[in-house]
Amino acid sequence: MKHHTSRRHGPSLSIVILVLAVVSVGFGSLFNLICTLVERQMYPRNYTAYVEEYAKQYDVPPNILYAIIKTESGFDASAVSEDDAVGLMQLVPNTFRWLSDDVLHEYLDDGMRYDPETNVRYGACLLSRLYYVYGDWNTVYAAYNAGSGHVDGWLKDTQYSSDGIHLTSIPFPETKEYVKRVAATRSKYDSLYPDGRLAPSELDSAAESTT
Repeated sequence: MKHHTSRRHGPSLSIVILVLAVVSVGFGSLFNLICTLVERQMYPRNYTAYVEEYAKQYDVPPNILYAIIKTESGFDASAVSEDDAVGLMQLVPNTFRWLSDDVLHEYLDDGMRYDPETNVRYGACLLSRLYYVYGDWNTVYAAYNAGSGHVDGWLKDTQYSSDGIHLTSIPFPETKEYVKRVAATRSKYDSLYPDGRLAPSELDSAAESTT
């Protein structure tokens, strides 16, 4: 009589591969999550209530406001530059006075430039007006940094603009670097916070472009 020895059947190779794949995907997702959380610490969304409210009121993408604030002040509401630009969005006295008296007719005291909510509100208002004039965010960034007077001159000069709308070159090295920094920072915010990518008007334009 033959005796059959029993053999233990271990997991098949396919099951092992499947388990390893699941584990690998799990660790990959966890790693990506950790990376995202770390990057969000580097690119925060502080003063969210103010940014979201005035981004909506002035029809400016929230991530542009975050990008400007990070570039200008690093979210330091008490920041002061050598040119006496102050606050989160680094408003200079002349611009603040123009917005306060001529645009919004609020006649605020200059000290309100340090108020975070007022600073964000006025910065959003300025960006909105610049976008209405230029219709191109890179040009808006240039005007925010160098002033509309310089940008208007560049747009009229074929050395710096080929169509009078888009800048092909910026003669001020500081402004040229500033535009690059803000654009790159906005791109980073868009990747980390997709919900703040588009303002209502941009959503409408995107929808129209796909129909």
